[in-house]
Amino acid sequence: MKIIIAGAGIGGLTAALSLHEAGFEVKVFESVKEIKPLGVGINTLPHCVRVLTNLGLQEKIAEWAVETSDLVYFNRFGQQFWSEPRGRNAGLKWPQFSLHRGQLQMLLFDETLERLGENSIQVNHHLSLFEQDENGVTAYFEDKDTGEIVHTEKADLLIGADGINSVVRKQLYPNEGPPVYSENVLYRGTTRMKPFLNGRSMVMIGSLKQKMVAYPISKPDENGEVLMNWVGNLKEGKSKLTARDWNRRADQERLVETYKNWVFDWVDVKKMVEDADGVYEFPMSDRNPLEQWSFGRVTLLGDAAHPMYPIGSNGASQAILDAEYIVECLQNEENVTEALKAYDAERRPATSKVVLQNRKKGPDEIMDMMEEWYPKGFKPEEVPHEKLKAVMDNYRKVAGFDKETLNSKA
Repeated sequence: MKIIIAGAGIGGLTAALSLHEAGFEVKVFESVKEIKPLGVGINTLPHCVRVLTNLGLQEKIAEWAVETSDLVYFNRFGQQFWSEPRGRNAGLKWPQFSLHRGQLQMLLFDETLERLGENSIQVNHHLSLFEQDENGVTAYFEDKDTGEIVHTEKADLLIGADGINSVVRKQLYPNEGPPVYSENVLYRGTTRMKPFLNGRSMVMIGSLKQKMVAYPISKPDENGEVLMNWVGNLKEGKSKLTARDWNRRADQERLVETYKNWVFDWVDVKKMVEDADGVYEFPMSDRNPLEQWSFGRVTLLGDAAHPMYPIGSNGASQAILDAEYIVECLQNEENVTEALKAYDAERRPATSKVVLQNRKKGPDEIMDMMEEWYPKGFKPEEVPHEKLKAVMDNYRKVAGFDKETLNSKA
């Protein structure tokens, strides 16, 4: 069986490696002219690290990634109100990693070329359109600069892993329209600095009105400093920004002013923003869950299928889980269309729950709860631990990395 994957992002490349491992013939087509390590930090949750481990990649990732030890929440005054262990510290079989998105993508890219062959990934091949019949699917690729069709490829099925502005999705749903903007703008940067807390902690500060997320994505250098990834989230209402763009420069001085009072004894947020090499902005957007991903010999995967708010560290993780399950379906069912229906029936409802839960703030709901209940701060004995625990436990179950469910898997 021959499979075309449109998109060489984290989801598409993981799918390519997984399908190849299972014995399928795979070719990946990517729109950009050169794959570069773009983006900043991400977290890979234990359930997707399990998939990467089964592909033989955990040790390679561990060489440069940070194994996240705990997730800690603070209010805007720097008071801690929630902490929980993560990954193996929480008794799971697999770690949680904090890492640079571009490094992970380049690792997957290099592994794909090594395992599948140098011609397995074709860059500067932007999917223009596809056609299908009972015998197969034909994909047409163009040079994005000229619009000229440069290649035609036939296969048994096509996986659209081409992101939030997916060409495959647009052909399947031509009237869907643009992504749904949340009225929140994310400001992202990295700063070389001394780590905080135990050096491997991921922290959430503030509330959804004004929030800061920070975690290290490199091991300490000779000066004891790490590369700290941080994301400021501001509720700003309508925005001129209309699409996700990780490379759009933001007004750094304005952001420094916004966080000028966030100077705590365990971290100086103002200085962290001030010392960043640059700040980038994009509107926090997603798309409405679909009623169907799979149409005959064509289906969707990752952000093309379920773009979601970057809350709860689930975007890349869910794409990797998609990759694993589509392989399982194709192994269990010889008929391509039936296999894709089975994939659709499992992964679409599961990811739709995460998309909708993230719209409800996901686990970060506890930040708004504490801001509403204690707008001027709190005494330690006032923290409602059981109410916060209920929110956090529920999200782990919805996202599929609660201890009982995950540890039962191989």
